[in-house]
Amino acid sequence: MSSRRKFIKSAGLLSISPLLLSTNNLDTKTKPLPVKLKPPALKEGDTIAITSPAGAVWEETQVETFSTILKNLGFKVELGKTIKEKHGYFAGNDDLRAKELNDFFADKNIKGVFSMKGGWGCARILDKLNYKLIQNNPKVIIGFSDITSLLIAITTKTGLVTFHGPVGNSGWNDFTKGVFVNTVMKNKSFTYPANPSTEEAIITINSGKASGELIGGNLTVLTSIIGSEYLPDWKGKILFLEDAKEEPYRIDRMLTQLKLSGILSQLNGIIFGKCAKCVPEEPHKSFTLQEVLQQHLVPLKIPTFYGAMTGHIENKLTLPIGINANMNADTGEISLNESGVK
Repeated sequence: MSSRRKFIKSAGLLSISPLLLSTNNLDTKTKPLPVKLKPPALKEGDTIAITSPAGAVWEETQVETFSTILKNLGFKVELGKTIKEKHGYFAGNDDLRAKELNDFFADKNIKGVFSMKGGWGCARILDKLNYKLIQNNPKVIIGFSDITSLLIAITTKTGLVTFHGPVGNSGWNDFTKGVFVNTVMKNKSFTYPANPSTEEAIITINSGKASGELIGGNLTVLTSIIGSEYLPDWKGKILFLEDAKEEPYRIDRMLTQLKLSGILSQLNGIIFGKCAKCVPEEPHKSFTLQEVLQQHLVPLKIPTFYGAMTGHIENKLTLPIGINANMNADTGEISLNESGVK
């Protein structure tokens, strides 16, 4: 009987010890969140690198047009090799696109890294980036659409504030350029201007005001990297989203994924940009986009509005990822509590 008790006791310890060891291993792997890191403000005379970390650039005239826009803003321009590379639908293979980004961050003469276009491909290079190098060489990096995964990964891994804003082939009208200048070239807090177009009014989904760090981008791209190590702690964040050419059922599916992943329940507020061409092919068999948004977002009971000027539209905001901001769901106002640059 005595030997049986000893056996049970030792067996119990053996069964528990792996759990204890496992917990200890998890604890030792836990890393503190990176400290917020602001890039230096861009200024006239700075050299801007244009890269294509995702899709191939098929129209060279767009590169010339974008280079001219940047030069007119007072910048010097350096073109990456990816601008001319073609590898299927990518601007070069994964290794080349990742190396170019790493090299541009390492180059002390480069003060900003701008994306020529989106497409698809940034998620494929996230595990190839040198995040320590990026952290040690903070600079402005900007883009949207597929660039979403790149921006969020860099902010999550390094603490560097990144910028969700226009790419080279998306158009830079006076409104877009004005917001860009105020966000990345001036070291001050900033309230975003109202949409100069009166075609679409802000739609309040849940009334109220909220504050928190801005995080977000393209809904499709964001949901595609859920479960990876490249997403942040969502608690207390203000999530901004946009998309294009996605039918309501697809928006429904992706919002469901955000819900089931536990992301939506942690947020302080939601800003939904204009969803360009997100209409059903067969309206009589579908919910509208607004109905889908109401179904998912009203139950959250946090300030939420639709119609922000972010995404695949003409007048674009440049939103800093990782900066504390205020939002007003009744007016559609977004205000930065601090500058995105230093």
